[in-house]
Amino acid sequence: MSRRREIAIAGHTGQVDIARAALGDPDPSVRATALGALQRLGHLTVADVATMLDPAAEPSADVRRRAAQAAASMPDCALRSALDDSDWSVVEMSCWAIGEHESADDATLQRLIELAGSHPEPLVREAAVAALGAVGDPRGMPAIIAATHDKPAVRRRAAVALAPFDSPEADDALRALLDDRDWQTRQIAEDLLDERPG
Repeated sequence: MSRRREIAIAGHTGQVDIARAALGDPDPSVRATALGALQRLGHLTVADVATMLDPAAEPSADVRRRAAQAAASMPDCALRSALDDSDWSVVEMSCWAIGEHESADDATLQRLIELAGSHPEPLVREAAVAALGAVGDPRGMPAIIAATHDKPAVRRRAAVALAPFDSPEADDALRALLDDRDWQTRQIAEDLLDERPG
């Protein structure tokens, strides 16, 4: 705890060297704190994040998840490989970060589509659907529509993710959700349809 506190304080007092050195600390919690400290100081680099997202370089899923979280505010961070992480929570956070970027290259988009439809963890499917909605690429819309048949939380997320898509297919999917078993899903669909022009 004292080591983590020292690194956290370094992040508030401009001690970049101390924070950077802690990226190599044997304690994963200290390494995660170092990521946050460097980000606060404006000295966290794309290379730092890439290293901490690599399971070969960073064995702790907690640290990799923290790196994915940091990547959300760094649009130049490539997250495609993190979508294949063996820990589902890292994948979920990486999906969220991509959504924050509001853009994805072709390979990343394709992987999001796959995750939205096939990942065994519902939270990952939900995050992938949300990312597809944030990216807004029409190639992701079929996966979002398919997700309207998933678990309630995923269906709710899919309804929201359809908002950017102005197409008959999106409208039809929202109309179908007006009869959904989940009242929140129905409400989201109704609100979005009410906002549609015409």
